[in-house]
Amino acid sequence: MKNLFSFLFLLFSFISFSQIQHCGFDFTSYIVVDVHENGKRENLDIIKISLIDKEGKEVINVNNSLSWKDGNKPMFFTKNYLISKEGEKERWFFPYAKDNYLLSVTNTFPAENYSIKVEDLSEKFKTQIIELQSYNLYILCSSENEKQARKFGPRSNSPIDVVME
Repeated sequence: MKNLFSFLFLLFSFISFSQIQHCGFDFTSYIVVDVHENGKRENLDIIKISLIDKEGKEVINVNNSLSWKDGNKPMFFTKNYLISKEGEKERWFFPYAKDNYLLSVTNTFPAENYSIKVEDLSEKFKTQIIELQSYNLYILCSSENEKQARKFGPRSNSPIDVVME
């Protein structure tokens, strides 16, 4: 009986210490877009940003295959928003994006297959289409970020800079 107890205790200890710590952003990445006029830093407000395929059609998130939210709906970016109360230190819903537009995608999102379409709804600026690359994703968990850091080329975790003309 004592040996059984010792064996179970040892087994439980091994299992509990061998668990991998998970990141709060596991299985999720973000695409962040900074849309502004030339020479200005403020993001434009009357903007529609959509994910499009190679033919220019809006992408539908079929059965949540590309994002964990808004299944079977077109994939549109939303503007990040403040969650802090008045008088508190400024805090954003997605703290890495500040006053930008963002889209939540799965961490297996094939960015190279898609583009973003940036439209000014006030029709003051021209519509722009920008092809996505894997480095456009915000990879937030340390293990994935370390893999990306070892690669050559542009770094992840920076917004796509769109200057409206």
